[in-house]
Amino acid sequence: MPYIPQQQRDYITVTRTATDPGSLNYQITTAIKNYLKAYGTNYNTMNDIVGVLESAKLEFYRRIVGPYEDTKIEQNGDVY
Repeated sequence: MPYIPQQQRDYITVTRTATDPGSLNYQITTAIKNYLKAYGTNYNTMNDIVGVLESAKLEFYRRIVGPYEDTKIEQNGDVY
């Protein structure tokens, strides 16, 4: 989860906001490459990266996509 202490949040920053999906993908890929370089190409590091990506995806869906979808259901009616 992204719930790390504020001091760590202040230290680990992205200096510019991605402007399109390709830029966002580049930022994520670069962060992964840097982590892999720092901790080595081994099963544990790669497993950590895959786990983080999956957890970030699920957290984004839970916190942002789900509530958005609920709002659209209320506005437009449910399909099911």
